[in-house]
Order: sequence, then structure tokens, then C-alpha cells
Amino acid sequence: MEILYNLLEGFSNGIYLTLIKDNRYEVLIRGFGNSILITVLAAAIGILLGLLLAILRLRGKGILASFANGYITVIRGTPSVVQLTIIYFIILGQSGLPDVLVASIAFGINSGAYVAEIIRAGIMAVDRGQMEAGRSLGLSYPKTMRYIIVPQAIKNVLPALGNELIVLVKETAIAGYIGVVDLQKGGVSIASVTYNYMVPLLCVAYIYLLLTTTMAAGLNVLERRLRRSD
Repeated sequence: MEILYNLLEGFSNGIYLTLIKDNRYEVLIRGFGNSILITVLAAAIGILLGLLLAILRLRGKGILASFANGYITVIRGTPSVVQLTIIYFIILGQSGLPDVLVASIAFGINSGAYVAEIIRAGIMAVDRGQMEAGRSLGLSYPKTMRYIIVPQAIKNVLPALGNELIVLVKETAIAGYIGVVDLQKGGVSIASVTYNYMVPLLCVAYIYLLLTTTMAAGLNVLERRLRRSD
């Protein structure tokens, strides 16, 4: 017990000296805000892009379908950190856009490939008779997809989209590669000043764990409500 007490006392002292003293915790707060902002923007980009790619793939022919297939293959086959650095240093390096926005675009492009496959699976799970019914009512293919097929598909894949959002939150930890002060980068910067890596990095890990478990709990509640509505 004495050993445990000494460890806890040493850790609490480390928290004070590393984070509270000189207000270094503000770096973590700023990084947390950037991580959440990047996640939200990237998720919005990923969902819109994924929906478009899924519809293009389902058409199954033409240049646009081939582009969608190639896009998904390339994005899913290369590491996200490589995509992030290519977009930042090569594609958008001279654009003058804020680093947070560039990171959001990069993660959104990456997420879009995975979201596309999730939505495509959801659309394929909708009974084919729904499409035939919509067309028999005089609706065009785009309107049938918009008003009949996609709403049903989104409901089917909401849990999978929630899991993708959780993965996206954790992936933003590599945004520091392009100089964005996200949560992970904030912890490392504090450690580089205080020479204490244990306290800030453990705090970063705990914040990510708390965030993802909270999101997972919300996702479970959503799944139960969807099952009740069915």
C-alpha cells in the first residue's frame, strides 16, 4: 500500500509540475479543440464524399465508376499519414489554407473511401423492389436514390458510420506531422519542455480513451433506439 501511495503521490506531483504549473494544460485544451474540429470537418467531408462514391460505384460502368473504384483502391491501400503529408506538402502546400483545414480535408478524403464502402453495403442491403417501386411511380434514378433508397441505407449503416467516426477521432493523432497542435502534439510539446513524458502522454491517452468510450456508449444507445423503431 505504501508503494502504491508513493506512486500516486509522485504522479499527482508530476501532474502539478507538468500541466498545472505555468498553465501548460492550456496546450492540451487547445489541442483537444483542434482534434474535435478536425474530426467534425473530416466526418462531414467523408460522409458527403463517401455517399457520392458509393452511388458512382453502384452504377457499375463508365469513367466515373472507374474513377470511384480507383479512388477507393488507392486511398484504402496507402497509409493515412502518407496521404496527409502528400496533401499538405505537395497538393495544398502553397494554398495558404490553415493547417487545421488542410488536415480536415486530408482526413475527410481518407474517410470518404471507407464511408463509401459502408454506404454501398447499406444501399445493396435495401430490397431491390424499393428501386423498382420508385421508378414505377415515375421517379428518376437520382430521385429514387435520394428519397427512397439512401434514407433506408443510412439508417442501416448508422452504427458502422459511428464506428468509422470513432476511428477517425483516433486517426487525427497524426495531424502533428504537418504542424497542427492537436491533442497528441500538445502532449509531446509539453513533454519536450518538462522532460517528463509519462504524465502528459498518459493524460493524452486517457482523454482519447474517455472520448472514444463516450462515443461508443452513445452509439450503443442509438443502436438500441434503431432496433426499437424497427
